[in-house]
Amino acid sequence: MSDRIDVHDLLMRAIIGINDEERIKPQDVVVGLSLWADMGRAGETDDIEDAVNYRTVTKQVIELVEGSQFYLVEKLATEIARVCLSDSRIERVRVTVEKPGAVRFARTVGVTIERSQGFFPR
Repeated sequence: MSDRIDVHDLLMRAIIGINDEERIKPQDVVVGLSLWADMGRAGETDDIEDAVNYRTVTKQVIELVEGSQFYLVEKLATEIARVCLSDSRIERVRVTVEKPGAVRFARTVGVTIERSQGFFPR
């Protein structure tokens, strides 16, 4: 499937990290999403019911991230992928999670994962 929705640079705050000081105060995290889904029907009907509502998906991701307290960005990225794939119309997702300032002299450090339907047990 080549149809894709991209969401760039969602800036949120979360408790994330393994160091004691990272467990106290929320830090900036930047999330990017690519959602693969068939948009053919929505393109024909112009009806939101036939589309992946990226606003709904994004709100679910924001709720997850801002309420999370994971140690690893890998875990946060995995849970974001799980939320996205809970919409069965989304066939595959690419999730990037970045922690600005996590490494001295680097603007940001992050991970990118890709998951498909069937990766997570229902």
